[in-house]
Amino acid sequence: MNTHQENNKVFISGEIITDAVFSHEVYGEGFYEMNVLVKRLSGQGDILPVTVSERLIADKDLKVGVTINASGQFRSYNKLVDGKSKLMLTVFIRELYDYAEVRNPNSIVLSGYICKPPVYRTTPFNREIADILIAVNRSYNKSDYIPCIAWGRNARFAKNLAVGEKIAISGRIQSREYQKKFSEEDIKTLTAYEVSISKLCAYENAENFDIEEEFNKFGYRDELNAEREYYND
Repeated sequence: MNTHQENNKVFISGEIITDAVFSHEVYGEGFYEMNVLVKRLSGQGDILPVTVSERLIADKDLKVGVTINASGQFRSYNKLVDGKSKLMLTVFIRELYDYAEVRNPNSIVLSGYICKPPVYRTTPFNREIADILIAVNRSYNKSDYIPCIAWGRNARFAKNLAVGEKIAISGRIQSREYQKKFSEEDIKTLTAYEVSISKLCAYENAENFDIEEEFNKFGYRDELNAEREYYND
């Protein structure tokens, strides 16, 4: 079993909202990108970038409006934008399912290493937040750099994590719009992607954090409790 597949697992179920566009080719295999709208339990939605192989979609009619159920990994790559290298994120699909009965349409489990000091802050409403960047190992000596956000008790725990420390997390992938000011006249609305953490532990304490168990139970948690995890401490 490839352990690098075990430390980065995603499941999403959502509606395709953009046409598939050719992205790149690796060893003769083409890959396509599209955006998928994944509804939260609250009714809001996250628009997530998805990358899928032509091999997986060859016999499927994946057009706008179609719902897909997919598992894979949350990956990062560098892209040159306006002469600068920018970290891009995508849900890399490994398997598509014709049908999946789940209550939680957006779930992720990761294990990796803290690669920069966590940034702890409080909101004007005294909500505690910590931003974390995790390096998740992948095959062929590659790593994915995944931005994560922790809330409440998890944020207080995360602020003391040291660079190089190994952690395990579970949660969901979210999209978030923000405005960036390039000049007085040029203000653009951009989209950030990150993992909203519902469960977190340092790896020396990870005997109580079974990644396989976490992933398997995502679709079957009580819906109300899952919603509370997202929006409360």
